This record gives sequence, C-alpha cells and structure tokens, in this order.
Amino acid sequence: MTEFALLLLLAGIGPVLIAEALLARYEVLAYAAGWRTPTTALPAGMPYARGADPDDPPDAYLVYLDGIGKRRFHDTRDGGRLVKSLIAGAPELRVLGQVQPYSPLANPLANRPVWVWLRRHIGLVLFLHNVVQIFVAADRRYRPLYNRAVGAQIAAQLRLAGYRPDSGVPVVLLCYSGGAQVATGAVNELWSQLRCPLWLITLGGFHNGANDITHAQGLCQLTSAGDRIERVGARIFPQRWRLFRWSGWNRAERAGKITVHRLDPATHVGPRSYISPEARLPDGRSYLDRTADTVIALIRDRLGTTTG
Repeated sequence: MTEFALLLLLAGIGPVLIAEALLARYEVLAYAAGWRTPTTALPAGMPYARGADPDDPPDAYLVYLDGIGKRRFHDTRDGGRLVKSLIAGAPELRVLGQVQPYSPLANPLANRPVWVWLRRHIGLVLFLHNVVQIFVAADRRYRPLYNRAVGAQIAAQLRLAGYRPDSGVPVVLLCYSGGAQVATGAVNELWSQLRCPLWLITLGGFHNGANDITHAQGLCQLTSAGDRIERVGARIFPQRWRLFRWSGWNRAERAGKITVHRLDPATHVGPRSYISPEARLPDGRSYLDRTADTVIALIRDRLGTTTG
C-alpha cells in the first residue's frame, strides 16, 4: 500500500517537475533578450527599506535574501521575524527584505494569477518552482545571466532605498539556504554598479561554490551540525570539493575570506531551525534571538562598532 501511494505521488509530481524544468529558464532568457523589464515598484505603502534613516547615512545596508519559501515582497519563511529582530537589535542598519531571489524579473509568484490558483490547489508547486530556480542559477549556461539579473535587481532596490554609489557605506547580503546561490552570484554586478564594500553572511547556505566572490571583503558561514540540507549542497556540487581548487569557493577559502560560525544544534527547517522563536538555548534565548544576535555582532565587528 505504501509503495502504491508513493507511485501515485511521483506520478502527480513528475509532470510538474518536467514542466518546471522547461519553464524555469523563461524568466532569465526573457531578461537577457529584453522582452520584459524587471519591476522596481513595491506594493502601496511598503517602504524600500526599514531601520536607519537614509538622510543620516546608516552604518550599513543589509539585504535579506530568503530561502525557497519566498513568494511575495512582504513574506519570509518565518513571517518576517528575523528581519524584525535585526531592525530592533541594530537600529543603525538600513534593512531591505523585498528582493525576489528566485525571479530574475523581480516578479513575485503571489502576483501571478496561475500561481495563486496553484497555491490553493497544489501548494508544493510553489516550493518546486523556487528549487528549480536555484539549479537554473547554478547552471553554467544560465548562471552569468541569472547573476546579472538578480544583482541588478538588488542594486536597483538599494538605490531606491537611498544608497549612493561610491559612498563607501557597506552592503551586507544576509542569505538563507538557496539565497546563498543568488547572493554569491550577485557580488560582481553589485560591485560594478555600486562600487560598495560588500560582505556576505550565509545562514544554512545552499550553493554550488562556482561564483566568484573576489569583490566581497568576506563571507561568514553560519552553520550547524544539525543542518543536513547545507551538507547536501556541499556534497553534490563538485565546485565545493577541495579537489576543484580554482572554483570561486575554494579560491575564497585560500584567500582567508571565509569564516565559519557554529549555531549548533539548530536544524535547517522545522521547530528547531535557526529562526525558531520557540526552541530555547540554555541561556534562555530562542534560536531566533541567537541568530539575530550573531548576525548583528558579526556586522558590528566588521564595522568596528560596539553600540546600536
């Protein structure tokens, strides 16, 4: 009976996966061909950033690139709790959470009528779409186009949030899970457009290690022994293996740009994830609190500041 149920599940999902594999490339190709222009407008009443006032230059701009659950400008997998915690704990930062890592055209899935219907009837398809987009972004045939598209999207949102190129104000890309593939790929485009000091913080980062992060000043890898999904990424992508010495990831490691910070025993997802507000540490803090505290401490250490 169990095998029969599994066959039915695969029979239902199989065609969806095939359709996604064929359609996932459309956005990046449409961007490259100039058929469609990425949107920069946000929903009415939604600010381009929160936190520090752009008229009084913030200590840094922080761009949050969420994992595969991202489907709107507003939402994140934790309902925005991590972003809110960062804003509350570090008022000196100007924080952006609206970037669409899995849409080169910056078009949220929730804004597309077909996807609204699919979400109501086959919710799993939303996640499959974003999963496939990660592999499109990692594919060497499409990676340069995808990197340029999302890098340009981030640069545009930063400008609209008050960032001035050549201002010297640092930009931090905080990326969860598959957001790491997009963040590492956006480095060159951001440097080209904004010429900004740039740092990356990956949280359970899932990426192929192929992207060149030479223009990033450093990458802080937040990880946990309980994070199986991150370990899968490190194993399935050859560019993450030490054998491939000249991959972007291994060059960055040899240059001393990558530092590892443990958040044990957190898991990638679930009730004990990095961003769980319920799971508690021995000191009484939630896993969410610890993650936010760690991110803020890393940024302040880089900035050489000690106060909020």
